[in-house]
Amino acid sequence: MAEKLALPLLLPNPPHTKPFFQEQQPHTKQPTLPPPQLQAPPPLTPLLQDLIQPQNPTKNSTQTQPFQSPNLTTAILRTRRRIGRHRDTNKGKPWSHYRLSPLGERTLQTLLNPEFDIAKVNETLLELCNSHQQEKEELCVESLRFDILGIIKGLGYYKKCDLALSAFEWVKNQNDSELLLNGSVVAVIISMLGKEGRVSSASSLLHNLHKDGFGIDVYAYTSLITACASNGRYREAVLVFKKMEEEGCKPTLITYNVILNVYGKMGMPWNKIISVFDGMKSSGVAPDAYTYNTLISCCRRGSLHEEAKDIFEEMKLAGFEPDKVTYNALLDVYGKSRRPKEAMEVLRGMDVNGFSPSNVTYNSLISAYAKDGLLNEAVELKVEMVKKGIKPDVFTYTTLLSGFEKAGKDESAVRVFDEMRSAGCNPNICTFNALIKMHGNRGKFTEMMKVFEEIKGSGCTPDIVTWNTLLAVFGQNGMDSEVSGVFKEMKRAGFVAERDTFNTLISAYSRCGSFDQAMAVYKRMLEAGVSPDLSTYNTVLAALARGGLWEQSEKVLAEMEDGRCKPNQLTYCSLLHAYANGKEIERMHALAQDIYSGIIEPHAVLLKTLVLVYSKSDLLMETEQAFLELRRKDLSPDITTLNAMVSIYGRRQMITKANEIINFVNQMGFTPSLTTYNSLMYMYSRSGNFEKSEEILRDLLAKGIKPDAISYNTVIYAYCRNGQMREASRVFKEMTESGLVPDVITYNTFVASYAANGMFVDAIDLVRYMTKHGCKPNESTYNCILDWYCKLDRRDEAIMFVNNLRKLEPHVSKEEECRLSERLTSK
Repeated sequence: MAEKLALPLLLPNPPHTKPFFQEQQPHTKQPTLPPPQLQAPPPLTPLLQDLIQPQNPTKNSTQTQPFQSPNLTTAILRTRRRIGRHRDTNKGKPWSHYRLSPLGERTLQTLLNPEFDIAKVNETLLELCNSHQQEKEELCVESLRFDILGIIKGLGYYKKCDLALSAFEWVKNQNDSELLLNGSVVAVIISMLGKEGRVSSASSLLHNLHKDGFGIDVYAYTSLITACASNGRYREAVLVFKKMEEEGCKPTLITYNVILNVYGKMGMPWNKIISVFDGMKSSGVAPDAYTYNTLISCCRRGSLHEEAKDIFEEMKLAGFEPDKVTYNALLDVYGKSRRPKEAMEVLRGMDVNGFSPSNVTYNSLISAYAKDGLLNEAVELKVEMVKKGIKPDVFTYTTLLSGFEKAGKDESAVRVFDEMRSAGCNPNICTFNALIKMHGNRGKFTEMMKVFEEIKGSGCTPDIVTWNTLLAVFGQNGMDSEVSGVFKEMKRAGFVAERDTFNTLISAYSRCGSFDQAMAVYKRMLEAGVSPDLSTYNTVLAALARGGLWEQSEKVLAEMEDGRCKPNQLTYCSLLHAYANGKEIERMHALAQDIYSGIIEPHAVLLKTLVLVYSKSDLLMETEQAFLELRRKDLSPDITTLNAMVSIYGRRQMITKANEIINFVNQMGFTPSLTTYNSLMYMYSRSGNFEKSEEILRDLLAKGIKPDAISYNTVIYAYCRNGQMREASRVFKEMTESGLVPDVITYNTFVASYAANGMFVDAIDLVRYMTKHGCKPNESTYNCILDWYCKLDRRDEAIMFVNNLRKLEPHVSKEEECRLSERLTSK
């Protein structure tokens, strides 16, 4: 199984992407692609195909109403035309008629007339050119050039993109077009198309110019990179940047700033981001404040708080004063890194330097505290921002809602949602996604789907996070058929799997026990050209951890520490789970000591994980030590941590201790989960007060939480253990009527109870029943019957049972028959 894991995870370079030839419709969804194994290799886009395979430039022979000017042809001689160079003195300001001649302004107004027929664009521009020919030659060229640029910019400003393209095509097809397209016209056209989301058209335009012998300069390339980036087509932006460098076209400051932002959005490894930054400086391009702000933002996805601080210090040494954007970006990194203390230091720094905090500032701070489980502090920050006259927005409320949901405080989460609506703040898709996650994590699938339906009625549209959340919820509940169904619906809705979806699917299938399928998804991710990032590493580590594959987990960690991706707290959490599931207790102890000693920062999530893995390993003293360490550091436990404490106390019948934890849960406003109730039912099912396990089941149902097979199996065990078979049968009937399918544990509980009471006919009849209903008996099923025959000194019947086993189960293996015979001999 582990051999199927492809290592290394990280590709050596940014991956090639599917080309951007087909024009996309102007909506946020992307077309659904067939599974990778069914796809033919994608063709290159016209632009990339032409740039990657050099061609002999040829001029387009098609001429439409040529602008004849033999004198102009000899005025400027050039063998290779360089286009796109920016000489617009109005750059960065709203478009105006500045530098348009009276002729040019009249032409623009004609084109902007709502009744203008686009078929007459050639005639209108020809008239402009003929009018300019009456001027002196040198004035004609300069004036006409600025008029063409101004007209195309004006058409773009007034959102007449198709008309601007028609004007551009007409000029390009004239004999002397090289004299008129040597300004920023191409950059303007590409930017215009990018703003309309027509990246494929922009690509094709540049491709055709290159094929016709026009030299593509840095400004044209930069415009296309920006168009790709602003439309979320990051991998395509990287390809254009690479080709630009291969062509020997030196990037400008703006180019570098755009591509650094793209790398950050893609979640590229920090060493690749910093390599671009170093290359920028070595090429003589000095970074500006925007560059440094972008680099700090790049640290967010990987929680690179140390790197962000280093860039912040370098920025100041370079002579740039941090502005509000800088501080907010740094705050965001600390928020993502769950470092609220450092975030507060940034807030104080803002105050000292005269920058007033905004919604963005407080939202980042609230996020830092909420993610660290410090919800009281997060709420206090919201109160503080209100006192300062800063109105909480949808992000403020949604961050708090998500924080309470994660901590298991559902009532508080609902109160935040109600307050949000009372304040007149409409929920956005992020809010709905948080509610879907809350209901789904509690097993309240009916409520979850109601929220999903409410999205449409609210004017919102499910986004990729919505679908990923549904995948994650069904995955963590082991509902693999629902995972596959949601994924199909997601593709039918027009969404294409990107990195976060692949990560979610890997996690979902591994939680369902389908490790091979999880690794198949990972392989498809690489085939789709999506490079792994920190979240991918952590997702694969979590999948390995569930299988207890600690050796493979250590290999992945070593690869990460080799500079490819910096491990974070979740990385070490997965390693702890891998050790626990692999029963490598000594390795788990060694990693725990690194956490306690500070070699690995004792973050809240790590201490909570220690409680979980020690509890699961049934190590009471170590579990209590981790829990006390968490409390000693004044870090808030969440419902999962508290469930672990209830579980270990319950298994050891430490009822008083378990009830102390339950009292704490109630006092602190946590919402007990299904796991909480199951742990309590388990505890009472093995006690003298076994009837209380069903009381807890009734309480569970009254609260609208759907019991699972474990819930019913536990209550059935309580009654069977105490000889109350009629009550056990009643609960069994209720279980099946609720839609739950009894598993081998359910049947084995009855079989063991019948056998223990000498009711072997009933036990064997039940084995026939379970086989008939598709539940295959396991070793425990046969062991308990055989062992009780021997204990009750009914050895002859035991021999007969083994000899007639094939009549009971026709498909039983010979190995199983031999195993039982050997077991009988040893008795």
